[in-house]
Amino acid sequence: MKQNISNMKDNDTRNVRHPAVSGTFYPDNAEELKEMVDGFYVSCSNEEKPHGKVQAVIVPHAGYVFSGYTAAKAFARISSDCKYKRVFLIGPSHHVAFNGASVNDTANSYSTPLGEIAVDRTVGEKIIASDSFFRFYDKAHDKEHCLEVELPFLQRRMESMPPIVPIIIGTQDGRILFRIAKALQPYFTSDNLFVISSDFSHYPSYENAEKADARTGKAIVSGSLEEFVDSLEQNDSEHIENLCTSACGQCAIAVLLMMMEQRHDLVVHHLYYCNSGDSQFGGKNQVVGYHAFSVEKEATDVGNNSHMKFSLTDKEKKTLIGIARRKIENELTGKSSPLFAEGDITPTLKMHCGAFVTLHENGRLRGCIGNLENHRELFRVIEDMAHSAAFCDPRFYPLSLGELSQTDIEISVLSPLHRIDSIDQFRLGRDGIYMEKDGHSGTFLPQVADEVNWTKEEFLGHCSQDKAGLGWDGWKTARLYTYEAVVFGEKE
Repeated sequence: MKQNISNMKDNDTRNVRHPAVSGTFYPDNAEELKEMVDGFYVSCSNEEKPHGKVQAVIVPHAGYVFSGYTAAKAFARISSDCKYKRVFLIGPSHHVAFNGASVNDTANSYSTPLGEIAVDRTVGEKIIASDSFFRFYDKAHDKEHCLEVELPFLQRRMESMPPIVPIIIGTQDGRILFRIAKALQPYFTSDNLFVISSDFSHYPSYENAEKADARTGKAIVSGSLEEFVDSLEQNDSEHIENLCTSACGQCAIAVLLMMMEQRHDLVVHHLYYCNSGDSQFGGKNQVVGYHAFSVEKEATDVGNNSHMKFSLTDKEKKTLIGIARRKIENELTGKSSPLFAEGDITPTLKMHCGAFVTLHENGRLRGCIGNLENHRELFRVIEDMAHSAAFCDPRFYPLSLGELSQTDIEISVLSPLHRIDSIDQFRLGRDGIYMEKDGHSGTFLPQVADEVNWTKEEFLGHCSQDKAGLGWDGWKTARLYTYEAVVFGEKE
């Protein structure tokens, strides 16, 4: 990995924005900082590569010992040799409130222990001139850490570091955020990288943080501003103890989602979640949550007929089937046999994916439970869903030991949800459907279409009526999502 940073001269005549939190949030020694950041990247080196060019990432901005690994998960999606004209850094103001956004068009460069990065002052000036809600407010940048902590990750990732456009947002007013998004929209292209800086839940307990952050993360994956706002309001309405905010950078995330509207070529990938309680330096009583997301312009096949890029090897499928069966066997026999060998858990099986486990007894459905969210490692999701399918499906009595030998296991590993605004975007027989409205939701897996002789409208009607409880025509006013699945079973 090359260090390629901007080594500009004449420091005595230029305006350099010096680090505010080096030595606290991250090491102020260059060699120590390189070693730490490179170590994070090494941990991500064997993971799935992006399917298209990364156009944006959402990354945390806490101290590296708490959130550095999570941030690296997102930055690692960026190809080291990928060329961008500039990087837009957008985050919330932690120190001062003001109406609008502050663009630093006065600094020639930003400095970190790894060197200097040039600022694209020309673009900054154009943005400020585009709308009265943009200006330069020095107090918004002087002590602010949310953009600064992202820079070393970029410096150690990119072979050629492009100039940056630093933007701090000081308001949560939706009308102003819309104007900010509208002004930035022309720059939201594959030529530029947008880095959105945000931590998530602040100060609830470990367990409550996981619940609140799962809801917020699911909304972001949908790509829907409406769902994101709803998730914030729902977390707030539950009066979670000590929850001060669900996302300190919600203003920056909202701007990103506004720019993504009508961009059906972009897909949000959830990459990782943890909170400060997972660090050896953090407690469990009051934590801060950290998500990593990438927004990628998906590559498509000839004829614009894209397909799911995720795949599993035969050995990985066998490992997941074995986990599901042994989990059920252990519960029925009272044993505690290992569910898997450590060497069988590949990087792919550690990816965060949704999944369903389906049981058939002598060819008849005996249980089916799944999770569309992707906030846990795949092999852990299979373990949980196997138990739920066998013992918690409300349509069936819990599975008995005598039935187990007659029961076959089928697993469906799911791609991220993709919001659609027309059923023309839903492909019967290849896509699963998920619908949601007024707190009601339901889904049909893709393979359901192979089991029935329904039209597309009948497929949606049955899902709406039988699964979501919205009535036959409820899908017409519900939020609709598609997903694809890798389906396999013991009979393969």
